[in-house]
Amino acid sequence: MKHCLHKSVFMMFGIVATIFSFPSCKPDNLKQGAVKEYFDIKGYFENSAAHLKKERKTITKTVVHNGKSESKQVEIGNWEAELALFTESDINKPAWNGSYTKQDSAAVITYTAKDADLRTRRILIDKAKDGSIKQITINNQVNNALYNTRETLNYFPDSVYTIEKYQKVKLLGANTYKITGKF
Repeated sequence: MKHCLHKSVFMMFGIVATIFSFPSCKPDNLKQGAVKEYFDIKGYFENSAAHLKKERKTITKTVVHNGKSESKQVEIGNWEAELALFTESDINKPAWNGSYTKQDSAAVITYTAKDADLRTRRILIDKAKDGSIKQITINNQVNNALYNTRETLNYFPDSVYTIEKYQKVKLLGANTYKITGKF
């Protein structure tokens, strides 16, 4: 391995991701059975997590932190946590109805935030001719007095997922992370 890092890089990313994914003044979730205005990101990734948990696939997981890389073969025991950043990018909150523009074609659905203060800025869903999903790309961004963060999440069903994150925390400086999981 070129740049062997310790388990601490994996743990550090998990801790940082957990801290910055805590809910803060989020609107209530939809009631069970309510009609969703937008694509059901949360439901899609919950179903994907259940499917991957059942498959028990070993993946090659690579973490790059500020340019230093480590890869290992792992079996993910908790796919819900592994895909949490995707699930948390759900835009189907009652308070957000009408907050996103939708562009829809046979091949691509794109949701774009109308308000610059919304965390999830853009969702792109690339579809195959049969309507199945080929790729989901999510762009998240948060800017506040304590930190700035940008995330690009990509998911190719049963193939690969990537999480690219840039964070600049006041007094701590900037960090870049990229996690790639290949099935």
